[in-house]
Amino acid sequence: MTVAVPPEPVLVPPRRPWGILILVGVVLVVVAYLAFSSVGNALVYYLTPSELLDRGDAAVGDTVRLGGQVQPGSVSGPATDLTFVLTDGDADITVHSTVAPTRSFREGTGAVVEGTLGTDGVFEASQVIVKHDENYEAPPPGGVPSDQVFDPGDES
Repeated sequence: MTVAVPPEPVLVPPRRPWGILILVGVVLVVVAYLAFSSVGNALVYYLTPSELLDRGDAAVGDTVRLGGQVQPGSVSGPATDLTFVLTDGDADITVHSTVAPTRSFREGTGAVVEGTLGTDGVFEASQVIVKHDENYEAPPPGGVPSDQVFDPGDES
């Protein structure tokens, strides 16, 4: 009797989960697209006075957001016919607004205005947004927030 060598078992090649990897990749791409497209829509950009003036005549009539510091001593007129100067330290632009700003609007504070630059160089604002510090300091016990203090000399 001859003994035959048993045949080698046929091994099934290991399966690679290509389908799962492709599915995970597609999901990641879709999530990244949705995240970045939403972030792009939520960002608010504004120009400084220098950037707006560097555009020259091309800036006239375009609706843009302009940001800078309210120059001390430049605020004049009532809240519904307000004129002030925004500066970035290098350039100044006179802003006129018929929309009353928030109570936190003051000289020396940051502000962002939305509107158009006129041919006369005056920026006509349709919206005035006051930039504020994100650091909140609670008033002392029994005190009130500083912007809520009543000033009898303030008639606005």
